[in-house]
Amino acid sequence: MAKARASLLIIFTFTILPLPSFSSSTDSFIYGGCTQQKYTPDSPYESNVNSLLTSLVNSATYSSYNNFTIMGSNPQDVVYGLYQCRGDLSMPDCATCVARSVTQLSSLCSRTCGAAVQLQGCYVKYDNATFLGVEDKTVVFKKCGPSVGYDTETMGKRDAVMTGIVNTGGPYRVGGSGDVQGVAQCVGDLSVGECQDCVADAIGRLRNDCGMAVYGDLFLGKCYARYSTGGSHFYSPLAHHDKSTNDGEKTFAIIIGLLAGVALLIIFLAFLGKVFQRNGK
Repeated sequence: MAKARASLLIIFTFTILPLPSFSSSTDSFIYGGCTQQKYTPDSPYESNVNSLLTSLVNSATYSSYNNFTIMGSNPQDVVYGLYQCRGDLSMPDCATCVARSVTQLSSLCSRTCGAAVQLQGCYVKYDNATFLGVEDKTVVFKKCGPSVGYDTETMGKRDAVMTGIVNTGGPYRVGGSGDVQGVAQCVGDLSVGECQDCVADAIGRLRNDCGMAVYGDLFLGKCYARYSTGGSHFYSPLAHHDKSTNDGEKTFAIIIGLLAGVALLIIFLAFLGKVFQRNGK
């Protein structure tokens, strides 16, 4: 049984670790937090938490988002939880990310009544106070890179990309222009209107708070927005696609060069053969 119910929807003490400069890994840690209340070991609430986390991991094998409510014999034993995978992840990668998130929750927030963890590829949260279907624009994590100075061209691209993301619609949104990349996503329990409101708010705060920074990350309670200029600060499908395209073009150029070299060698050998034949006569 939980010792006490959370008096607020979210009461997290965040542990912040630095983000990698570039990583396509889905399990890179971004932030995590725990409620202050703890539950009694071997209590019905602990059993419900374990059941919930198992349900989240199992569900991630076939769906990129889901939420669960595990009921107990007493109201104080009810636990709510959800997970959300990044919109471009395959089901195997989603399942792996959620499983690793659950593992991190167990070590980061031992026996707490509520906890949340955000990795590069997914988000997992549970609590004894209901938060499902509730819009939440509380800032839970913010990180701005170093300033690029008054680079109006780059910042103009950044603003255009982020404005495009606001206007794109949908729970998962990406955009890019050259080296400038942006991404935003809502948690799946928000309505279309709530998602739009959350993303617009996140991007507005991000542009205002990070100013001329080379990159920026802003995570609200139910959505996030991120951008990067001049490189891949975070994994972006657009950046990954561009890199793959460039690599493919380079490989193609190398193959063409080798074929041309072989052709020239064959022509040269044929020429030498004709010369030797003439000299033999």
